[in-house]
Amino acid sequence: MEEPLSDYHAITRLKRGDLTGLDALIERYQLRAVRATYLIVRDRPLAEDIVQESFVQLVRKIHKFDQARPFPPWFFRCVTNDALKAVQRQKRQVSLDGAESTHDTGLLAVLQDPQPSPEAQAIQAETCQEVWQALEKLTLEQRTVIVQRYYLGLSESEMSAALQRPAGTVKWLLHIARKRLHGLLAVFAPLAVPEEE
Repeated sequence: MEEPLSDYHAITRLKRGDLTGLDALIERYQLRAVRATYLIVRDRPLAEDIVQESFVQLVRKIHKFDQARPFPPWFFRCVTNDALKAVQRQKRQVSLDGAESTHDTGLLAVLQDPQPSPEAQAIQAETCQEVWQALEKLTLEQRTVIVQRYYLGLSESEMSAALQRPAGTVKWLLHIARKRLHGLLAVFAPLAVPEEE
């Protein structure tokens, strides 16, 4: 069985026009990108479309990527920026029928372990629902910084670059978002997002 391509080799191939490099990157990062995007946009089909378009853009922009740097932070910055733009576009659109959009209930299916016991499934579903409801109560910027920091693992400097905001603003947004989540998830104290130094 052939070993999977490293990011470096996949990007090298992609820069030469070999799409097997793209296949390797999709295989490695698509699921995580869709989940992160979903947490921001709260619409599964839209999240999938955004990530698909991000991979198309990746092919067009890959020559700009510096291979001396790690690929995931760069790619996830692009994906979260695309998600933010999509939410902002949606906010500017007015529904013709005035009906409120319903949220995709597929989040639980995305986040759940495929083999938990029925009791564990019930507890996990309740916890996921509580976390989801808490995330929905955050502002778009707060939700985005929580996803970038705790789901994607971006550093504050990477988040600052992705959001095109000063590092102090990003730090403040994280502080406010964590504080808000602590309050909203007080019943799940052990699960609360830890305060960083």
